[in-house]
Amino acid sequence: MMWQDLVFMLGSGLSIVFLAPTLRDASARVPLGTSLPSMGIGFVYATTFFTLGMNFSAMGSLAAGTMWSLIALIRSPNGIGISLRLARMESPVLFARDLTRWIGSYRASSPGVNQYVTFDGGREQQYRQTAENAAD
Repeated sequence: MMWQDLVFMLGSGLSIVFLAPTLRDASARVPLGTSLPSMGIGFVYATTFFTLGMNFSAMGSLAAGTMWSLIALIRSPNGIGISLRLARMESPVLFARDLTRWIGSYRASSPGVNQYVTFDGGREQQYRQTAENAAD
C-alpha cells in the first residue's frame, strides 16, 4: 500500500464524518447546486483512484460521493420530492428523445442555423417602439 492511498482514504473518511451532522439535521437545507457537483466529483475521484490501483482511496471517495448523494436526496431545499422527480424513469427517456433529435438535426441536409429567427430591425426599430410606447 502506498502512503498516499492511506492519506486520501483518511481525507475522504474525515469528509464523511463532517458531512454526517448535515445528513442527521432535519432542518439542514443544502442546495442541489452544491451537493450534486460534490457527488459527481466523489464518484469521478473513486473511478480515477480505482484505475490507479489505489483501492482504499477509491472506497473512501465512493463513500463520500454516496454521502453527497444522500444529502442531495434528503436535504435539498425542496425536500425529497424534487430529488425523486430528478431520478424518475421519464427523465432518461426524454433525454434520449432529445439526444436523438439533436443528432438527427446534424444529419439533416439543412444547416441548424435555419432554426433561428433573425431580427433585422436593429436598434432603430427598438428605439422607435420605445418612443411609440412612451407617447401612448
